[in-house]
Amino acid sequence: MMRTSFQTTHRSNDEMAIGTRNRIRMGDALISRLIFGTAQLFRAGLSPHRQVLLETAYEQGMTHFDTAPLYGAGVSERELGRFLASKPEATVTTKVGLYFPGGADQIEALIALRKGLGRRFRPLSRSIENMDLEHAKRSFEGSLRRLRRERVELLMLHEPIAGQFERDDWQSWLEAEKSSGRIGDYGIAVAPERLETFLASGEGPLGITQVHDSLDGREAEPLLSHGLPLQITFGYIGSAVKAGRTDVVDSLCRAMQRNRDGAIVVSTRHVDRVLTMGRALRRFETSLID
Repeated sequence: MMRTSFQTTHRSNDEMAIGTRNRIRMGDALISRLIFGTAQLFRAGLSPHRQVLLETAYEQGMTHFDTAPLYGAGVSERELGRFLASKPEATVTTKVGLYFPGGADQIEALIALRKGLGRRFRPLSRSIENMDLEHAKRSFEGSLRRLRRERVELLMLHEPIAGQFERDDWQSWLEAEKSSGRIGDYGIAVAPERLETFLASGEGPLGITQVHDSLDGREAEPLLSHGLPLQITFGYIGSAVKAGRTDVVDSLCRAMQRNRDGAIVVSTRHVDRVLTMGRALRRFETSLID
């Protein structure tokens, strides 16, 4: 049964001050230490509950949101766009390069049908990799429209493989978008094995790196061994739960200690879990000033 709550918890002035003091500089963008990921937003129930989920995350100090046209076939971007309309100070990451079959402007009933049938016929719901630059440009325009924004703080290439896209052409476009002010900065969002292709290429990652990591597996460790910092990481809570550790506050505080100078993406469909994440954030931020 889905846990629902339509009450939000407001932070005290002292708590808000702590959160404001601990923003993270990510390239030329300023983002929150905990990023709220929207990959699960489509499965979080109807729009009213999704909006409460986003509002709660924002109130708990997660003022940067991670999304992509892949997530819910554009539903996550559209839902986030509704929320952002009243939150001009919130910041956003979106992505290009990985897409849902049928595009990011389908009606929700069709998306749900595709996802359901896709359990048996995988091509109906299997993500599509497309690193064609012109397609990416159109996708980015669609993301801005769905997000109801003229700018995003971070634009990430979604699961690229080094050597399988025209890096110079992409970088020229990304730099042009950055100069125009439509993006704050850019980078790659990749699985650890794809990160390895960049590290092995000799050129290194393109811009900022967002990669899966865990307290036990330390999958992002190759960055450190190449003299590169951890920047945006994710996967800590899910990995901890699989390992039998259910104390979310402890696991998340340890994750923030590991990636002390970077940011961490967290995601959930449940308001009570968002509140728990907020407690972890406040405990960690308080430890920085004690």
